[in-house]
Amino acid sequence: MAVALTIRKSLLAITLAGILVGLMLESTMGQNCGCSSNLCCSQYGYCGSGHNYCGAGCQEGLCYYNITTNATTNDVVVAHIVTQEFFDGIVNQALYSSCKGKTFYTWDAFLKALDSYTAFGRVGTVDDSKREIAAFLSLTTVLLGYFCYTEAVNGNSSYYCDKTYTQYPCVTGKSYYGRGLLQLTWNYNYGAAGNSIGFDGLKTPETMANDVVISFKTALWFWMKYGHSIITSGQGFGATIKAISGPTECNGGNIENVQARVQYYMEYCDQFGVSPGDNLSCYNFDCSGLSISISIL
Repeated sequence: MAVALTIRKSLLAITLAGILVGLMLESTMGQNCGCSSNLCCSQYGYCGSGHNYCGAGCQEGLCYYNITTNATTNDVVVAHIVTQEFFDGIVNQALYSSCKGKTFYTWDAFLKALDSYTAFGRVGTVDDSKREIAAFLSLTTVLLGYFCYTEAVNGNSSYYCDKTYTQYPCVTGKSYYGRGLLQLTWNYNYGAAGNSIGFDGLKTPETMANDVVISFKTALWFWMKYGHSIITSGQGFGATIKAISGPTECNGGNIENVQARVQYYMEYCDQFGVSPGDNLSCYNFDCSGLSISISIL
């Protein structure tokens, strides 16, 4: 209880820092691959780590996904695990009584968004399902301060525009800073999420902060790309932090953020009546053995 209280008191500082920092590009080391064993070769032939190198289009190395399969879902009903009482219990702890997220994020909108991601929380055993749900909720709890925010604080920035992604060109006057439940950043994520979900993420990025179902869908879209198959394959919560937050938090990054994520993950697992499993932290986590499969929904 004392540890949880300490984490709760420091959550405001952690949340604000996480929202303001965002995902930073790693330095490139070379071109046309030939990367060292601990790096990825991006779709453009550069060596590095993080989503820009190990995410979509990754050619070789420690790619976040390299096997494509169709997952078989189980009979778990997510709404029976994340009940309205449980969901409201998170939102009601929002850091400020006046924050937009406290009335913006609703259980009904969460369930409506789940209709588009039927494999979420429904792959593997019942315990696997509970651990995935706990992982997703713990990441969003820490990032948003109990669902307090819908977009980054002081987020009016043009920084998150990567012009090398020509298929997702930045629109003049629009910013791609953190918005939504997982604080999605960068033009290529906005563009790809919009194409997948069915809204114009490049021309109307503010939709993620104004449409609650879209906010949940973008978070679930990102989770299903980078976190779902990791946690359901038993690689541990630490591996999901590594995939979602990468170098901004793990192995020398934000220790407090990682500790908070692990703490809430363990608490949610406890409430769901399931063991949190092994490999809880991404610190000193060896990702060289990752074998990740992505479900095509």
